[in-house]
Amino acid sequence: MNENLEACLYAFMEYIQIERNYSEYTVKFYRQDIEHFYLFMNEQGITELGNVEYFDARLYLTTLFEKEYSRPSLARKISSLRSFYKFLMREQIVKENPFVFLSQAKRQLKIPKFFYEEEMEKLFQACEGDSALDVRNLALLEILYATGIRVSECASIQLKDINLEFDTILVRGKGKKERIVLFGDFANKALCNYIDHSRHKLMKNKDNHEYLFVNFRGTPLTERGIRYILNDLINKAALTGKMHPHMLRHTFATHLLNHGADLRTVQELLGHENLSSTQIYTHVTKEHLRKTYLSHHPRA
Repeated sequence: MNENLEACLYAFMEYIQIERNYSEYTVKFYRQDIEHFYLFMNEQGITELGNVEYFDARLYLTTLFEKEYSRPSLARKISSLRSFYKFLMREQIVKENPFVFLSQAKRQLKIPKFFYEEEMEKLFQACEGDSALDVRNLALLEILYATGIRVSECASIQLKDINLEFDTILVRGKGKKERIVLFGDFANKALCNYIDHSRHKLMKNKDNHEYLFVNFRGTPLTERGIRYILNDLINKAALTGKMHPHMLRHTFATHLLNHGADLRTVQELLGHENLSSTQIYTHVTKEHLRKTYLSHHPRA
């Protein structure tokens, strides 16, 4: 590293430590990011910070992509260099900031995994059977898919929370907030069959309790127990991978939006406090539309 580059780095480190009062952890990463860029400058034969142009900044970003840096790491490096050059301009060491017009690498949006409608049919088929456990599993799957409730919310449902006349369930969500969720005819039929014919068989004269879903011992079904059942259904349906606890919740929201439901309604049904939490599902539905278009349009 030549003396000029080293002096600029030292001055910037002093600035962010003393004037900006950045933490030791933040200062460490600023130094690493700038030193990494210095290596790139050396590879490109650039000896002065003032000689770095927008094209060089773009080339540096491209090399980071090629080396498969994560999106958050890319964003941090570009942000560090933008701040560094802003400081250099303030000190009149350089005239321009080549990173100011460089689009910051946005954090990669993780699109929720969900089941397609054909996959849901296979899961329901995997519940077919007359045993008490089969009947319970069908009711469990129908309720999770019909309501979009969390696994934790499902495990806490009690018989008194269910209104079979109006097809509603009183759910206790995060922060002990209560909301009413709806379910349809398929879930109603499965639930009635389970309550009338199977739940008491599984209870096996255990101390009577009000929890809706029970395990083979007759005790309340836990979140872990529900996840085990769902993963077992995955295997029976010959679907790949494991079922994340939220996949049926994601599926519920995605299918509603795909069939024309508005975002506000889905927000209320999911129990989201902020609409921004629900908006991620619009990315799922857009991706679904894109794939459908590419698969079916003759000029796609």
